[in-house]
Amino acid sequence: MTIIEIENNLNILVADLDKETFIFDLLLAYGTPKSTIKRVQGSDHDRLETEGELVLRKKLFFKVADENLHVTIDALKSAKEVTKHSPRFIIVTDYETLLAYDTKTDDSLDTELLNITNHYDFFLPLAGMEKATFADENPADVKASLKMARLFDELQKNNHFETKEDIHSLNVFLTRLLFCYFAEDTNIFEDNIFTSSISSHTQLDGSDLDSYLQRLFTIFNTPQSKREPNTPAYLNAFPYVNGGLFALHVKLPIFTTRSRSLMIEVGQLKWSEINPDIFGSMIQAVVTAEHRGGMGMHYTSVPNIMKVIEPLFLGELYLEFEKAYESKAKLHNLLKRLAKIKIFDPACGSGNFLIIAYKKLRELEMSIMKRIDSLSRERSFQFSEIKLTQFYGIELDDFAHEVALLSLWLAEHQMNLKFYEEFGRTSPSLPLHDGGQIVHGNATRVKWEEVCPKNEGDEIYVLGNPPYLGARLQSKEQKEDMALVFKGIKNFNNLDYIACWFYKGSSYINNAHAKVAFVSTNSISQGEQVGILWTHILDEKIEIDFAYQSFKWKNNAKDNAGVTVAIIGLRNISTKLKYLYIDNIKREVKNINAYLVNAENIIVQKRSKPLSKLKPMSFGNMPNDGGGLILSTEEKNSLLDAFPHAKKFIRKLLGSYEFINGAERFCLWIKDEFVDEALQIPFIQQRAEKTKTHRLNSKDEGARKLASRSHQFRDLSEYKEHAIIVPRVSSERRPYIPCGILYNQEVISDSAQAIYDAEYWTMGVISSKIHMCWVHAVGGKLETRIRYSKDVIYNTFPFPNISQKQKEAITELVWGILDEREKHSQKTLAQLYDPNKMPEGLLKAHHALDTAIEQCYRPKPFETDEERLEYLFKMYEEMTKIEKKK
Repeated sequence: MTIIEIENNLNILVADLDKETFIFDLLLAYGTPKSTIKRVQGSDHDRLETEGELVLRKKLFFKVADENLHVTIDALKSAKEVTKHSPRFIIVTDYETLLAYDTKTDDSLDTELLNITNHYDFFLPLAGMEKATFADENPADVKASLKMARLFDELQKNNHFETKEDIHSLNVFLTRLLFCYFAEDTNIFEDNIFTSSISSHTQLDGSDLDSYLQRLFTIFNTPQSKREPNTPAYLNAFPYVNGGLFALHVKLPIFTTRSRSLMIEVGQLKWSEINPDIFGSMIQAVVTAEHRGGMGMHYTSVPNIMKVIEPLFLGELYLEFEKAYESKAKLHNLLKRLAKIKIFDPACGSGNFLIIAYKKLRELEMSIMKRIDSLSRERSFQFSEIKLTQFYGIELDDFAHEVALLSLWLAEHQMNLKFYEEFGRTSPSLPLHDGGQIVHGNATRVKWEEVCPKNEGDEIYVLGNPPYLGARLQSKEQKEDMALVFKGIKNFNNLDYIACWFYKGSSYINNAHAKVAFVSTNSISQGEQVGILWTHILDEKIEIDFAYQSFKWKNNAKDNAGVTVAIIGLRNISTKLKYLYIDNIKREVKNINAYLVNAENIIVQKRSKPLSKLKPMSFGNMPNDGGGLILSTEEKNSLLDAFPHAKKFIRKLLGSYEFINGAERFCLWIKDEFVDEALQIPFIQQRAEKTKTHRLNSKDEGARKLASRSHQFRDLSEYKEHAIIVPRVSSERRPYIPCGILYNQEVISDSAQAIYDAEYWTMGVISSKIHMCWVHAVGGKLETRIRYSKDVIYNTFPFPNISQKQKEAITELVWGILDEREKHSQKTLAQLYDPNKMPEGLLKAHHALDTAIEQCYRPKPFETDEERLEYLFKMYEEMTKIEKKK
């Protein structure tokens, strides 16, 4: 449902207001299914009749009140009979005034009921359109996004934007529109001249608006001296804009009475209050369906951009400013340096990184100029030497590319105004000069040197927030991009898409006065991706300059808020300091390796056997059965009720989920000597046939061969006395991976790992804090959850040879942990290992184990995880060197 439809529905509702059906009509106006309305009418009709109340769980609580509406709604906010239903909205009305409260955003609405159409945006969450909430949210930004969305919806009714040419024309039109609205409200044009001209010089039905705008755009591209002599005065009043923004002739949409009216409404917004830094991403939500639910605000926040810009180049420039503070000559040299810097974002989107970099360089330039003036007898009359042509970008999306160019022009205008406030002089905003060097193209295929040439004396900083996309999420075209970038590199298809930018970036800066830094998924510094990617980047020429270890990317976009990222900066080998940011604390370090820890450049390669003297770990048993050999509790009970002797063919099945969450599953486990007996049972015969069919239909030759023993799992691993089960997936919030010991011939499925008949102290090693440090550093992730790999984590873990006495002591501590778990046997392991609710006794038992395990390494306790990892990496390096000598 579009905003236009919602608005129309509300207009109909207030035009023919029916108190009996008002609340149902309101729900229908926002797209609530009619079936839901009928259900609510049937179940709550009596309550609405007698008490004037209606409840739609998690949606709204509605109440009719004759008086004291404000007192009523305040009481309802905390009333148990309301809060137990978790309503998004609480609505109270006497059918003249309507009060509403949004329980999620804490927003309130107080309006005449007949005026509800003007507040349609308040109830948008009922239609699934959630406005993103974030720090310092600008209401003007939100209103502009909503108004532009309405205009776009209206234009779509009478225009078909289908071909690439149509979509490009629309994108150009929208960027021009944004410029005009902003220009007439920020002294680039005369105040309100653009909107007034539409109102005064076009037909009410909008029939001539496209031709009028086409003529006006031509005027913007024509200097005053070259305009036709008979150009009307109202058009001649518009200035010459140039700069390429209005250079191309593009097809404009057809307008109607409604869309013309909306054009004027949008122009009446206070565009001077709207932040042009986020123009592109805000308006992208207007034209991009997948972003509409967030109603805009899909942009990288300034604090996050500064985490890249400050350590990449800005911090060092300010240090130079401090060093030159007392010398005019040095300050002038620094100004010359700023004028030669190039900023290049090869995935620039709508230009957020470039805009902030531009503004920060202009701010520094002004500070330097002010200092020069303070050291001089007379004020200088310098103008800014930082040009938009120093800013380069590549962007695949046509609309974002257009808006990046526009946003940079507007950023220049903003900074010129600031310059005027400081110095009383500035360069004129019009005509526009050449804009940023933004190329529309695919950054994985475009030669970066052709976009941002590396000339003698250039100082270049490459930065940005490229697309992440894990291997399984990449499109066919993106997989082809990967193949081109990583030609000749093995296993590249296991890399995240963003790896292309790091690989190309490291090649681009090689032997140049250049550095690169990207916001990235943290997974490219974890698990097997490290060995695939970083062995081809970190060599005798390139090193990591700075890095932010994994942190939650609390972006302003609603659907991006939970992404876990890292920031990694690369440079040519240098003796300059390196900095590692851990929990936002800046630390000077000797080196930063591919795992983003202070250690030597060691790449942990996956292994088939343990590096340390540990019992081998195995994958759990894979059924490859299409569900044929797996039984629910109900199916198991039903089978045993009919055939009690089938008990010997059934075993409990445990994978990561079942073990951690206490869930029950069972499986058929039939040894070859009992297969004839088992297949006499019809249920088992049917399940074996189901498995056989599944395997025969497989594209995998190995699976098809398994069809000959369809009564069995693919894997048939068992233990004699006991097994240690290690979940392959566990929440990153847990301080330890909850592993355990099995005794009753349970089958461990392939969603867990198993160590069969290992000594009990082995569980103590896996359950230790120092092992968890290794897990987090070198292991991979499934989304943000821990993904435990035997080849990458267990087999590579450096653990010293220990005495029998130490093994016995650790074994006792393992029993202590298991005893503490038994004291809370009614709880699942998921509950026991919740970091906020972990029982004190269990926590103490683990701490005792941690101390014992770490004393196996050295007597002196480790103070930080960083210290633990530094020790482990050194030990890993030593052990692998010794192994190679054997």
